[in-house]
Amino acid sequence: MNATLKHIDRRLAIDPAAARALSAGRVGDPFSVLGPHPTDGGVIVRAYVPGAVSVEAIDSNASVLAELTAVSPSGLFAAIIGADVAYRWRIRWPGGIVQETEDPYSFGLLLGDVDIYLIAEGRHFELGRVFGAQAMSINGVSGVRFAVWAPNAQRVSVVGDFNGWDGRRHAMRKRLEAGVWELFIPRLRPGTVYKYEILGPHGLLPLKADPVALQAEAPPGTASVVSDPAAFEWHDHDWLERRSKTAQYAHKPMSIYEVHAASWRRTGAEARSLHWDELSEQLIPYVVEHGFTHIEFLPLMSHPFGGSWGYQPLGQFAPQATLGSPAALARFIDRCHQANIGVILDWVPAHFPTDTHGMAHFDGTPLYEHADPREGFHQDWNTLIFNLGRREVHSFLIASALHWLERFHVDGLRVDAVASMLYRDYSRRQGEWVPNKYGGRENLESIDFLRDLNDVVERRCPGALTIAEESTAWPGVTRSTQTGGLGFPYKWNMGWMHDTLHYMQQDPVYRSYDHNSLTFGLIYAFSERFVLPLSHDEVVHGKRSLIGRMPGDRWQRFANLRAYFGFMWAHPGKKLLFMGGELAQEREWNHDTQLDWQALDDPLHSGMQKLIGDLNRAYSSEAALHALDCDSTGFHWIIGDDSANSVYTFYRTGFDGTPPVIAICNFTPVPHPKYCIGAPRKGRWRELLNTDAQIYGGSNMGNGGHVTAIERRSHGQPFSIQLVVPPLATLLLRFDESG
Repeated sequence: MNATLKHIDRRLAIDPAAARALSAGRVGDPFSVLGPHPTDGGVIVRAYVPGAVSVEAIDSNASVLAELTAVSPSGLFAAIIGADVAYRWRIRWPGGIVQETEDPYSFGLLLGDVDIYLIAEGRHFELGRVFGAQAMSINGVSGVRFAVWAPNAQRVSVVGDFNGWDGRRHAMRKRLEAGVWELFIPRLRPGTVYKYEILGPHGLLPLKADPVALQAEAPPGTASVVSDPAAFEWHDHDWLERRSKTAQYAHKPMSIYEVHAASWRRTGAEARSLHWDELSEQLIPYVVEHGFTHIEFLPLMSHPFGGSWGYQPLGQFAPQATLGSPAALARFIDRCHQANIGVILDWVPAHFPTDTHGMAHFDGTPLYEHADPREGFHQDWNTLIFNLGRREVHSFLIASALHWLERFHVDGLRVDAVASMLYRDYSRRQGEWVPNKYGGRENLESIDFLRDLNDVVERRCPGALTIAEESTAWPGVTRSTQTGGLGFPYKWNMGWMHDTLHYMQQDPVYRSYDHNSLTFGLIYAFSERFVLPLSHDEVVHGKRSLIGRMPGDRWQRFANLRAYFGFMWAHPGKKLLFMGGELAQEREWNHDTQLDWQALDDPLHSGMQKLIGDLNRAYSSEAALHALDCDSTGFHWIIGDDSANSVYTFYRTGFDGTPPVIAICNFTPVPHPKYCIGAPRKGRWRELLNTDAQIYGGSNMGNGGHVTAIERRSHGQPFSIQLVVPPLATLLLRFDESG
């Protein structure tokens, strides 16, 4: 024994092996050594504080109960105090620094039996209030409760500036029943930066961020942050009440403005992204002014690499810090709801990045991911695939979804890359994938997860949406789980998007040969509940912008895009447009720069923006254009086979008594001054919208505001209209009951 330690009370002595384990950071059960332990004549209290000059146990009045004795040269101190005496530490550090704090190892079990049971069962869907860093008070002592799942670790410690990032200082207790580690550290406050130091089965790992952190550092920082637990004061009760009665928007207008929050608009000489309060002041009025009903954000979950646009998140419970605090995000959503705007977040349960500070080999084993790279590594994105067959991972992700829907009052989640989840051979060659237990390619675990997700969301979040980005013909994506479907309220109609953009890119001379590209989508338009997406994916990676795809001279390019937007807004299905599309932005989207707002100085660009606003207002105000978006009874062809002229004519209806709306779409630059179409009703039809109007940048060819249907059968309809069809334009005619 060290000469300076010879004369200590024998009751304070500790097994040298235990002392060495403390010094080496290899104590798996620190509570067996540290904290209070009954003994003859009182209670032995021990503290491990390497580098401390001295330690005293003091009472609530700051009176000294005992001066602790150094019982190990590495920083272990001990003393005997009276039984049932409340104590705390007074630690003196070099330089005269004095610290007073309660003993973390004097607190009992932290997580309740129900929490532990549900975690072990993989059915705990409120991990955001259980795991991570929860600022709270225990027995009147304020601090932070930490809890993390790491079943295969030998030791887990909380580290940060508060302990010099020394993993020996705050080792955690393991709850063996669930593989969860927990510790309450007194006197820590919101804003504290922390990570976990983990001793895995094969040695010490790189410091890990908290998978259930409620807040994170802004990149390039990689640490987690203790979030402020103060309850946000919401003002959206009326909105949520109305939302719960919408039947998931099936009969309501839904026009979504898709936004990358960091690049919508930038400010200052450094061109920094707007923060949430600035976005509240600028983005919300913009969305309202242009008639959108929802904002959909590319993922806002914490992600280390901005170039992933958020689609490689590591913080499934923490908002991206570059845009502001969690409270600021809540404030933004609250203001959206007060402005009658819904908020949808892109959410990524399919995969996560391999960054060493993240979830990869979190406890030294493949914990969140599959062990076999044929199941666990995504070759296209160089990411790891969640092991959804593991119940704890299954519940971790459902808890993440509920965290955004319930804590942040988000109105919907667009679930990214669903196709990659459904198929075990997705983007893999023969021999590079593992069949399911029946020998098939379907990913049964992912299917079970998606069904469970949608059932839980429907049960707990009335009126909230989940929207699948699913690019294959998987049957029943939007059918209920009770009838064998996946249970999504909506899915993106990727086929419609590909077919129609392919058609629009062609020179009008050749469109007659590809007429079915625009009609084919109506064959399956009502097989699912669809959102028509012109998303961020269509304006990057050399695909060109929307206006950049349009053929012809400058006027024709803008006319083509206006006609296409008119067709899209008249077509069955909810609408989604990525930011910049409404400006007819010429260049592809770049996440490092803002939109080309200066383009609005040009009348053709500003005309496109005005058109989108007017289309949204027509879509929302005319029930015929939205009430039966997902029902075949609301769509009726008038002329679907005029390939020679590349003209398409159909009409939309709503519920009984709703005035119908006729759409006439001309996709050639040839006007038709006396074009005849059938009509379902006799009398006056008002020109609701004409994409060739001068205010949009068009040639202003039209019908003087209205046309009349006469009693003459045509195209299977009891009445007919002769009208002027402008070049490269879409007309919307509304039956005028007063006329």
